[in-house]
Amino acid sequence: MNKLSVETDVADVRYDMQHGLNDFLLVDVRSSKAYEECHVPGAISLPSNNINPETTAAFSKEQVIVVYCWGPACNGGTKGAARLAGLGFRVKEMIGGIEYWRKEGNEVAGTLGQSAPLIG
Repeated sequence: MNKLSVETDVADVRYDMQHGLNDFLLVDVRSSKAYEECHVPGAISLPSNNINPETTAAFSKEQVIVVYCWGPACNGGTKGAARLAGLGFRVKEMIGGIEYWRKEGNEVAGTLGQSAPLIG
């Protein structure tokens, strides 16, 4: 059960967002270009290699941060979560990332939307 304290999945994030239970900060840790092309609506962009005390200064240590990357074959979400946890934030990784968000038919935002490449 320890795993559930640091992981969530696409279905749970979508359910929470649809039911107004989105008291978490959703962070896309992919590149800025990938975010611009296609991302989960409401997510902010913070590439994992840019996570530091300065870029997270406005984040609340009380709010859970949910991070995601490309998909199951990408460990960028794990790296981003580890960096944020190292800075003292409460973090969960959204397993499946944007790939499974899209595969499950959820809405996306961005310049390319659903036509964006699945990896970049």
